[in-house]
Amino acid sequence: MASFDIVSEYQTHEVNNAVDQANREVSTRFDFKGSNARYEFSGDVITLHAGGDFQIKQMREILYNKLGKRGVDIACVETGDVHATDKTASQPITLRQGLPTDLSRKIIKLIKTEKLKVQTAIQGEKVRVTGKKRDVLQQVIAMLRKQTLDLPLQFENFRD
Repeated sequence: MASFDIVSEYQTHEVNNAVDQANREVSTRFDFKGSNARYEFSGDVITLHAGGDFQIKQMREILYNKLGKRGVDIACVETGDVHATDKTASQPITLRQGLPTDLSRKIIKLIKTEKLKVQTAIQGEKVRVTGKKRDVLQQVIAMLRKQTLDLPLQFENFRD
């Protein structure tokens, strides 16, 4: 029986590199001089710190550009509200990974509507798809790539 797993993950190392590159760009740009603008990455949250709301917007665009160049899909990013005080502003940006159960059920429903001869099972934060033939599994992958879902999907552990 051939099988593969459907997951939604990002590479932490690439996110860390993108945040470092964004910090370097912000520190050298003229319009951010003296504003103490910076990015902080801890856990699954990137926090943007700047002098005002307009600078936060510029920093967010720089970060999205750097993440895109490093191969991190922007669909896994969830922006929070800007918290502004008198002289500073900050905004948390959460990176989501793992398939929530409602999205896992939606994926299974999409696979079942295609009436392909495969079995699906939710295993924690991933969905395992099992079938007799490799061609049927490749059809499932092609069908899911055409769909627009809430999170980016990756297909791993493909076994014959």
